[in-house]
Amino acid sequence: MSPAEDALLLLRLAERHLGSLRGTLDPATLADEDWGFLAQQTVEKLLKALLVLHGQEPPRSHSLQRLLQELADYGDTPAVALLLLELDDFPVLARYDADPTPLPGGRFRLLELLEALHAEVRQRLY
Repeated sequence: MSPAEDALLLLRLAERHLGSLRGTLDPATLADEDWGFLAQQTVEKLLKALLVLHGQEPPRSHSLQRLLQELADYGDTPAVALLLLELDDFPVLARYDADPTPLPGGRFRLLELLEALHAEVRQRLY
């Protein structure tokens, strides 16, 4: 497969996560910990899609900061909102802490930012 085709596979995974996030905007439907995990995974997959588009094998890392640094090494600086970057450690905190893990912002705002990043990546791929 070409890098663009591989990147499209990651984009489709991110779109699946976005669909789940859209359907669970009510906190009574899905815990913040699970919603935030999916949100972080969405950002991660979108950034990895960009790396693949550059012909790179994405690292086996969940660090959004690391992915952004690798993209910067190729002169690529996607518009990732700071609020989304606050999700970087969210999966670890939510998975291993029994206390509630609050989202860094409201679900509607986070989804809006995720949709914007998705649109940017999608535009590059099509």
